[in-house]
Amino acid sequence: MTSENDLLGIYRATVRPLYAYVSCRTGGQRALAEDIVQETYIRAWKAWGRRPAREPLAWLRTVAHNLLVSHFRRTQPSSLTGLGFEPAGEEPDLNRPEDVARLQWGLARISRSRAGLLESFYFEEKPVRDIAAEGNISTRAVEGRLRRAREALRRQLLRFDKAKREK
Repeated sequence: MTSENDLLGIYRATVRPLYAYVSCRTGGQRALAEDIVQETYIRAWKAWGRRPAREPLAWLRTVAHNLLVSHFRRTQPSSLTGLGFEPAGEEPDLNRPEDVARLQWGLARISRSRAGLLESFYFEEKPVRDIAAEGNISTRAVEGRLRRAREALRRQLLRFDKAKREK
């Protein structure tokens, strides 16, 4: 059985990196980030009734990621009206909540492997060679996958823009 002190220790060790992870994926939308982090810990405490995961932060990030994907899958483009999005061809600013919300909406609608690759490259700023080493593939393979992932995301963002214009 996991003691309250054990859970408190895990919380103290993981809350800042988990919040940072979630915050950059919500574009600094504080309320949304706080809700996702809170729900992540609620799920952790329920799941860890007997013992915590071997790698608590990795487990928490996975749960937070899934909660973010669920949130942005439920979000309709019309509900994001008024956020002042730039046209699809513009370079997104990852410090602007509206740009991040639009990107997350698109990422939630492409395959998990493609979304994960784009997140590693753009949000985590991992170099192609590091992504290649982690996946045990060539840098050329990573570049090709990045190109296909960007194209899949671009198609979703065009769909987003079209749906927003129609509302």
